[in-house]
Amino acid sequence: MTTPGPVLVTGAAGGIGTLLRGGLPEHGWALRCLDVVPVPEPRPGEEHLVADAADLAAVTAAADGAGAVVHLAGVLGESTWEAIERSHIETTHAVLEAARRAGVGRVVLASSNHASGFTPRPADGLLTEAAAPPRPDTFYGVAKVTMEALGSLYADRYGIDVVCLRIGSAFPRPTTLRQLSTWLSPGDTVRLFDAALRAPSPGFRVVWGVSANTRGWWDLTAARALGYEPQDDAEAHAPALVEVHGEPDPRDPVHGRVGGEYTLPDLDADVVAAQTAPVQPSSGGAR
Repeated sequence: MTTPGPVLVTGAAGGIGTLLRGGLPEHGWALRCLDVVPVPEPRPGEEHLVADAADLAAVTAAADGAGAVVHLAGVLGESTWEAIERSHIETTHAVLEAARRAGVGRVVLASSNHASGFTPRPADGLLTEAAAPPRPDTFYGVAKVTMEALGSLYADRYGIDVVCLRIGSAFPRPTTLRQLSTWLSPGDTVRLFDAALRAPSPGFRVVWGVSANTRGWWDLTAARALGYEPQDDAEAHAPALVEVHGEPDPRDPVHGRVGGEYTLPDLDADVVAAQTAPVQPSSGGAR
């Protein structure tokens, strides 16, 4: 599939946004970048807009003439309900409604494994998306469940192709034992979003977003059906991490639940509220 206009990327100044700005043009995609802050080090050929992704009028104007939308905007990780509601839920509604009004036929939503964070890790076999229904581990996870629900609504009611990517641990390299299973490498991040943009007529899809990790326990069949072919494996980093931390204990909730650390009491709402500093409403894009 090709699109007749640029791909609008919200949260383009964030971590994943920066990766996509570097990688998607190499796959032939022109980009229109939107963030609440200016995009650092603009690249030749990029379009740039500074706006809040929760501002429906601004996003609708930005979507005019776009061929697809990639929605990354949102505060990074868990935060207060007010910050999560605005930066994730309101922005997702604005993006989907803007796509409908502007006649954009494809939206890719950056969901998260935390939408099903309290799901137990399977004792054997791989975890499919169907075996991990909504079971959020935080307000952040609730927002991702809502994101997927809104995507389903706009796909069914308005015929927009909506692909939700349940991203694992999108970092330059795995830094914890859990990430040996959940890592999504920078290169595979670009490949995953490219596949989600390129797949012909996907309708509504929810797929896991991880690399081809030897220790992975998420089934990538649905993602591969989009055309995603991961090329990286966290196992190359395993010897150094195991030497420091030992082998992971599956009885530990960090290794026994989809959401890992996000299921622990450290992210109880009152704890987060006491520790959270004011944030920009719709910056970000990293997971």
